[in-house]
Amino acid sequence: MDFKILKEKLTQSNLTVVLTGAGISKESGIPTFRGEDGLWKKYNPEELATPWAFQRNPVLVWEWYDYRRKIISKAKPNKCHLLIAEFEERFKNVRVITQNVDGLHEAAGSTNVIELHGNI
Repeated sequence: MDFKILKEKLTQSNLTVVLTGAGISKESGIPTFRGEDGLWKKYNPEELATPWAFQRNPVLVWEWYDYRRKIISKAKPNKCHLLIAEFEERFKNVRVITQNVDGLHEAAGSTNVIELHGNI
């Protein structure tokens, strides 16, 4: 699509929704869950990311989330996060819906973010 046409469509739009997932944060150093080097290839989600896992082994689950929080704490928004924040600033009614829990959209400056899975 031509950028001139994209700008025109965004300017005329009543609502623009940007949907993101793990791939957008990979460039920021946050591993994906199902990608080539995804976390679920190394770890079993049933042992780490369910209420039953917490009941069975709360220490393991807390360690898992601490591990992820440490990774996220070092991450910075990348070009994509920043571009989406700029879209939100330049065009009316831009909303971001993300599956990510890392807060990088907000760190980039986005304010209209819906976090489907909450945040870490």
